[in-house]
Amino acid sequence: IEQWAEICEEGEGVLDVAPFAMHRVGLITTRLPGMSEAILERTVETLQRRIVSLGSRVDRVRYADHDAATIGDGIQELLAHDPPPTLILVVGASATVDRRDVVPVAIEGAGGTVDHFGLPVDPGNLLLLGRCHGTTVVGVPGCARSPKRSGFDRILERLLAGIPLTEESIAAMGVGGLMKEIPSRPLPRTGLESVSTSGPRPRIGAVVLAAGASERMGTTNKLLANVGGSPMIARVLDALLASRARPIVVVTGHDEQQVSDALAGRLVRLVHNPDYAQGLSTSLRAGLGALEDDVEGVVIALGDMPWVSSKDIDALIDAFEPMERDTICVPVHNRKRGNPILWSVHYFDEMQRLEGDVGARHLLAQHDEDVCEVPTENAGVLRDVDTPGQLNASQESHPKHSDL
Repeated sequence: IEQWAEICEEGEGVLDVAPFAMHRVGLITTRLPGMSEAILERTVETLQRRIVSLGSRVDRVRYADHDAATIGDGIQELLAHDPPPTLILVVGASATVDRRDVVPVAIEGAGGTVDHFGLPVDPGNLLLLGRCHGTTVVGVPGCARSPKRSGFDRILERLLAGIPLTEESIAAMGVGGLMKEIPSRPLPRTGLESVSTSGPRPRIGAVVLAAGASERMGTTNKLLANVGGSPMIARVLDALLASRARPIVVVTGHDEQQVSDALAGRLVRLVHNPDYAQGLSTSLRAGLGALEDDVEGVVIALGDMPWVSSKDIDALIDAFEPMERDTICVPVHNRKRGNPILWSVHYFDEMQRLEGDVGARHLLAQHDEDVCEVPTENAGVLRDVDTPGQLNASQESHPKHSDL
């Protein structure tokens, strides 16, 4: 033991503790046309809480249009103050996808440099680091709008503690870089008992919107069109019935009897919407009103998307985390968001206040910080049917009897 103690005394140590230092932080958040002011305010509030909890403060906040010149002017304006901020955070209204995107171009236009783009951590992989006249500038990824811990927190903590960020240290973050727990992880971080299938799981219902007149299909009701040997609406319901979503509510309208007959023998709850001609919002209200009070979320599915699988639906349910934050789970294929979408019960009131021919998807922009993107290899989450040509094209690109 004495020999090991001597070795330890001669060495550099195995652990260092770096204290947080007080930093003056400048914050720029950008907006696009139609973006809710509430999103911007919540973003600033969330980041301020993060920074204060680490012993620093936000000195100045600037709102800017999402273009390089305006953001660059904002950076220069912050740096012109005496004393200038020791750290500048830029939260873009849209994601930074490469070094020629809006935020990195703005940093360079203000006289700075982009030192590093990308992070081997998810969420948070689209973060960028730069410097402008001696001040560190961070292009903040969209996940930082949420208080959930992400790769941005790992970078922010190191910056505020004065720990150098090198290529090597950033690359090392890839070990354990998948921060979000996923069902397929061989050994969950929280222990096997926490993911036991015997424990209570949130009850997720489903609402299928099947009331429209499908006018662009001509004289044919698209929901009754043959897809892989079954009516389109029946195929949509069979995928839901093979999933864990319960109860399942189907909202009918146009051709109510024919649609109901197409679903004969299936354990679903049919709700007729006599006001379907007034728009999608009326069917959404009818469907939500028919759900039971104990559901914690709902999958809003469209009756004209027959290539969504039960695996896609269950993946949304697996990603839903009501104990962490009210969640919106969206399938993503090739970086494009699709349908169906799982919504927490927290959003039901907002959904029921929608009017006209507007669906719940309209609310995504207002709650983008709460969105959980769920990747899928199934292009069916992007494909709906509005015309005979779309139906024929999709029939050719999908197997005739693909798995539900």
